[in-house]
Amino acid sequence: MKIIKLNAIDSTNTYLINLGKKETLLDKTIVVVERQNKGRGQLGATWQSKPMQSLTFSVFKRFESLPVSKLSSIAFAVSLGVHRALKEMLVPNMTIKWPNDIMSYSNKVAGVLIENQLKQNKIVSSVIGIGLNVNEESFDNLPQATSILMSTGKKHHLDEVLQLVSNSILNELERVEKEEYQKIKKEYEDALFRKNIISVFEDTKGNRFNGKIKGVSEAGELLLENDQEILKKYQLKEIKYLF
Repeated sequence: MKIIKLNAIDSTNTYLINLGKKETLLDKTIVVVERQNKGRGQLGATWQSKPMQSLTFSVFKRFESLPVSKLSSIAFAVSLGVHRALKEMLVPNMTIKWPNDIMSYSNKVAGVLIENQLKQNKIVSSVIGIGLNVNEESFDNLPQATSILMSTGKKHHLDEVLQLVSNSILNELERVEKEEYQKIKKEYEDALFRKNIISVFEDTKGNRFNGKIKGVSEAGELLLENDQEILKKYQLKEIKYLF
């Protein structure tokens, strides 16, 4: 594992991707930055971080012969890796809000952004960005955000958290390489936020409806059961979680 520490850049994911265009990256290279100016999240969202209080880092993982059809397994494994690490740190009531927000109770403590590189129907590598709130005591205009400190009452050394979380992620990705796809999917589903609990969702037309999360498809789509007990699949851009 090679760790590159930087003071300030726009995005750790962008930095790693651009670095990979210039040189051959070592497997498990990690870039961690003290101040990330333009952190990116799902669907163009931004990730806010506070210097010396939060962790923003990216992990480069190389794969030998992983089929494109198993893209979702990478996302499941990464979410599980962060989830397991925070449980080990005794962060309470840990769940995964589909697709990959890590929650303590009903508040977000970490986010994930995965960018995969493909070649001839194979996944050759992934750049995995993690934003993790560690020692923040409050958040401005983010009522659904929390930190490890706020959830546990305990401060942590950022380097120690980085080692724990990154090792946990890499351990789960090794399971992907061992083709433990169904086990990983089942464990991901078991950890889903508000699974089997009636929640409120909104579709792309602004229609709100009640539904129960039942799991995910092989492709990572959300499986929702509506009031008529009909099971439907949704991709990320097709539905908004209001709960």
